[in-house]
Amino acid sequence: MYVLLRLRKALSKYMMSFSWQGVFGALIAYLGVAWLLLLFAGEKEIIAANTFFYWILVTASTVGYGDISPSTTVGKHVVAFFIIPVGIGLFAMIVGRIAVFVSTQWRKGVMGYKSLHAQDHIVVIGWNQQRTLLLLNLLLEELKQGEKKQIVLCVTKDIENPLPESVEFVKARVFNDQDDMARACIDKASTIIIDTPLDDVTMTTALFCFKQNPTAHIIAYFMDESLSALLKSHCPSIECTPSVSVEMLAKAAMDPGSSVLHQQLLNATRGTTQYSIHYPENCPETKVEPIFEGFKKHHNATFIGIKSLTNGGMVLNPGLSDTIEPGCTLYYISESRIKNIDWQALYV
Repeated sequence: MYVLLRLRKALSKYMMSFSWQGVFGALIAYLGVAWLLLLFAGEKEIIAANTFFYWILVTASTVGYGDISPSTTVGKHVVAFFIIPVGIGLFAMIVGRIAVFVSTQWRKGVMGYKSLHAQDHIVVIGWNQQRTLLLLNLLLEELKQGEKKQIVLCVTKDIENPLPESVEFVKARVFNDQDDMARACIDKASTIIIDTPLDDVTMTTALFCFKQNPTAHIIAYFMDESLSALLKSHCPSIECTPSVSVEMLAKAAMDPGSSVLHQQLLNATRGTTQYSIHYPENCPETKVEPIFEGFKKHHNATFIGIKSLTNGGMVLNPGLSDTIEPGCTLYYISESRIKNIDWQALYV
């Protein structure tokens, strides 16, 4: 018994070290030897082409329906001393390897070591604990009302995916590592949000992302506004978001309730929120008045601003006689995002 146990351990260790090619070779050898032994035993019914693979599978896996069984003494010995014991080990090894492979792939995804295959997605770079979780949840809420996009969280912290069922996850050594960031498909992202705890890391990450994907909508958060201006001088298309906590304090002091108002305008999970929409290039140039009235009449939304396509300038609370050019961005306040606007109906 001791010898058999040692032999079993040695065989298990040896078989687990097999490559997939070795496992496939062992399976072919097992099937070939089993077929030859059954042929020698005179088990013609079992080795028939339409029977053999079915029978060997249910026998080796110990399911054993009993509908087909060896009829000769030699055949029974072959099954008892070779096909069943060797088949059980081989079957267990294959199932175990598949389970380990699936588990490893899942674990790699949770730990952020898996290469993704994403396109036209949103990449969130940086980890600020509850702040980042709030950002991810707000993005998920926004995506429920608008275009369906995948979100990828990219971090350097030693954490697991905080939202494994909703967000893809990539762990990088540094945010300007070519190979690590390629796993997040930075070059194929439509939007990149950079929010790291340190402004200098945000700066280098923004420059790296701009080099990898200059056509993406890149948003960088800075606590120091001077760095925003510096980054804009090198990468004008990057949208820099400075901290507005001081401005919010001052506004709330002079106009009580302003902080609650601004928070609601930015939070898609509660009440009325601010949204934007692209005014199509194939629409004619028009005035603010019909758009303002149309938004309110047809969608119960309040039109509040325009972003010019030519110079990128923002006009809040435009006059009713101001011009809206094709291709510009319109901003409005509504309970939900407006979809499939009939622009022609707004002119009536």
